[in-house]
Amino acid sequence: MSKYRSRLPQLSGGLFLMDGGLEATLIFHEGFDLPHFAAFHLMRERNGRAALTKYYDRYIAIAKAEGTGFILEAPTWRASTDWGDKQGYTRDDIAAVNRDAIRFMLDLRDIHESAGTTMVVSGCVGPRGDGYNPSQVMTGQEAETYHTHQISAFAEAGADMMTAMTMTNSNEAVGIANAAAKVGLPVAISFTLETDGRLPTGQTLAQSIEEVDAATARGPAYYMINCAHPTHFESTLSATDGWTKRIQGIRANASRRSHQELDNALGLDSGDAVKLGGQYRDLLRRHPQINVLGGCCGTDYCHIECICQACHPAA
Repeated sequence: MSKYRSRLPQLSGGLFLMDGGLEATLIFHEGFDLPHFAAFHLMRERNGRAALTKYYDRYIAIAKAEGTGFILEAPTWRASTDWGDKQGYTRDDIAAVNRDAIRFMLDLRDIHESAGTTMVVSGCVGPRGDGYNPSQVMTGQEAETYHTHQISAFAEAGADMMTAMTMTNSNEAVGIANAAAKVGLPVAISFTLETDGRLPTGQTLAQSIEEVDAATARGPAYYMINCAHPTHFESTLSATDGWTKRIQGIRANASRRSHQELDNALGLDSGDAVKLGGQYRDLLRRHPQINVLGGCCGTDYCHIECICQACHPAA
């Protein structure tokens, strides 16, 4: 059942870790075939669930060793109706998968949470379309209608919150925030950025955050940036602008490559984990409100360990 929905502990400070690049890890390190990058598909198989348990256990161990909090992000980034339909899942199937994924996260919390490691359970929503190429942008109302199905399943299963990852435009973020508000679920909105620090639609990060806040009466609990390297966005963040202070989380790529280059790459670019940790530390020093740290493309538990070790003293 939900434990922190009415008061998210990460909003009160302290360092909270997240996992790294789930899908890339499962494909390139564990040898799984994930059509459409759909990790939720593994939930229905014993060896798949075992792999997911092993995956999360490694990150939880880092948080417990370092005495930080941890956000258990469910493997549901692709578990919405359009993506499920591509793999033969009915609408009811997809709702069941999302509820099961949240229960899976709750079970992990029951096993591992301790006084020194608070664990928040979050349902993960991805974009309806391609996270790198927003060829079709919905209206806010269309996005709310579409995403309500998945978000309602999170709420029913007892999630503490939800995170919208790799958002490419403000309209979809508005719809998701409104859908979350209707079921009483706190939401973090995470935008993806190109190498110029702008969203794939060309919107600036400032415009996007301000538009979502204006349309939802500052509905999101906080904002994040994911699927971009720190060098792509560090110069766009001002220490004084009000919108910047709404950013509380980072899930950066290990690679400096553009989205197009990553899409065309045949292998995984894991970058330099130690250097990435230092770049996170520099971001936290300039923006001390950021306290939710994870990884995206190319990152694994080694990167998160380096990030934690670099940032924990600064938190």
